[in-house]
Amino acid sequence: MKKVSNANRFAYAFLAFIIVWCTLTFSPRIKPDQYLEEFIGGVVISLIAAALSYKHLSQRGLYNLSPKRIGWFFAYIPVFIWAMIKANFDVAYRVLSPKKPIKPGIVRIRTNLKNPAGKLALANSITLTPGTMTMQIIDDKYYIHWIYVQSEDEKEAGDIIKGEFEKYLKEVFE
Repeated sequence: MKKVSNANRFAYAFLAFIIVWCTLTFSPRIKPDQYLEEFIGGVVISLIAAALSYKHLSQRGLYNLSPKRIGWFFAYIPVFIWAMIKANFDVAYRVLSPKKPIKPGIVRIRTNLKNPAGKLALANSITLTPGTMTMQIIDDKYYIHWIYVQSEDEKEAGDIIKGEFEKYLKEVFE
């Protein structure tokens, strides 16, 4: 990986913060002059936050925003939402039906992701999917609490828990 300037990394952090700010503060009923005030406040806060954290957020800076990565990220969203919907129904069914068994346990799975942000995104995706919770990450190993342990085999359990997540996140973060 080539050396990325601090200015590039700062710009990326600022852009990320201002997008989050605008997303959280926008309302269809807000008047333009009120939103301008919100936006200016967001610019100031985003500049401060970026100045304090840009060295910790990204090693690649604006290179993270390649069209290919953005495309894979948008392709990942429906995959994640579908997995979350299926898991919600599975957990709800297990809770409401005494016949549906639970067999909780902790399993260890491995990931092929190398980028720390990619590993974090995978851990969060697993945790946000009901029925699983990432408890610890050590190097490439994840320790997952699973509501219904379907396999003790590390590879098989990993394939079930990670589903399609890892494939998409590898394209986004690696």
